[in-house]
Amino acid sequence: MKSTTVRRRLVGSAATALMVGAGVLATAPSAAAKANVLTIDKVSFHEPTVQVDVTYSCDPGMDHELVANAGTLDTGSHREGIAAGTIKKDKLVCDYDNHTAQVNMRTAPGSHFVKGDKVKVTVFYFDNDGFSYARESTVTVL
Repeated sequence: MKSTTVRRRLVGSAATALMVGAGVLATAPSAAAKANVLTIDKVSFHEPTVQVDVTYSCDPGMDHELVANAGTLDTGSHREGIAAGTIKKDKLVCDYDNHTAQVNMRTAPGSHFVKGDKVKVTVFYFDNDGFSYARESTVTVL
């Protein structure tokens, strides 16, 4: 009889462990699986440059900056618009959750944008070693 009681206890303990493990997985933050993600929400023209609204998510302790670049496509002239902007790592909230940021880009010397320009905007994370991560791009008309 003792062996039957021991087996029941072992089976009961195993079932409890499985249920607790399943509960931990079910209640784990779903955002943790999507850290270091970037989404371009909106691109807008703020003469003479471009502004981009971004939703981002990053790991705690991440040592990256959020970078945005914009460039004109098919202007049909020799005029070119180039702009860039960054959000420094100390301005990013990195806690696996989604946050929004607005990147106000600066134009390169001698370049500019005009209403109606077709532009490609790219956002990404950039680390201290020169690597970029989570690159996201979109093309829009200003």
